[in-house]
Amino acid sequence: MTGDAPVICIDGPSGAGKGTLSQRLATGLGWHLLDSGALYRVVGFAGRLAAVSLEDCDAVAGVARSLDVDFRPNEEGVSVWLAGEDVTAHLRTEEGGRDASTVAALPSVREALLLRQQELARPPGLIADGRDMGTVVFPRAPLKIFLTASAEARAERRFHQLQGMGESVSLARLLTDIQQRDARDQSRTVSPLAPAEDAIIIDSTALTADEVLQTARDLAAACDL
Repeated sequence: MTGDAPVICIDGPSGAGKGTLSQRLATGLGWHLLDSGALYRVVGFAGRLAAVSLEDCDAVAGVARSLDVDFRPNEEGVSVWLAGEDVTAHLRTEEGGRDASTVAALPSVREALLLRQQELARPPGLIADGRDMGTVVFPRAPLKIFLTASAEARAERRFHQLQGMGESVSLARLLTDIQQRDARDQSRTVSPLAPAEDAIIIDSTALTADEVLQTARDLAAACDL
């Protein structure tokens, strides 16, 4: 928590449904939304624009500190603007996801973005979507949810999503990418992907988006949020 602003953390691996759940919760409660994954995607995208190596800690941290980024609500959730340009479509690609996972493993980048994320906790409240929201960024949040699903289910969801966008993709390649991303996120030395000790785990493998949302709403109501 920051000041009097409550925070609900939604952590978990890629493809578990965190974005959908976070957007619907934020809309229903009338709260602000932090898509921390988008922040790391922006850093990766901006780094490529600046022609820096995404494995160069100092250079990428410099990009992170100088970001001119803005999150704007729209009908589909949130659009991301970099230096006045809508870059949302660039960030939602598989390359964008891989770049985000690469730069998120750099301690100096995570440090550069920590304060920026915490500053977004303002009234009436914040839904924080990410991988270390409950463990590092908002450890005092009154409700922490860790949303997960099997790698196979997450790959299949992403496969149908990308097909719907007209992209030609391989389900086997998506599954491999997700498994590799999970391994990187879980094994990194700084803020590894793991549920907070007081997080409530929701496995969405066999649940619909509506069922996940209702479970989260019930948890929020139980916390008087």
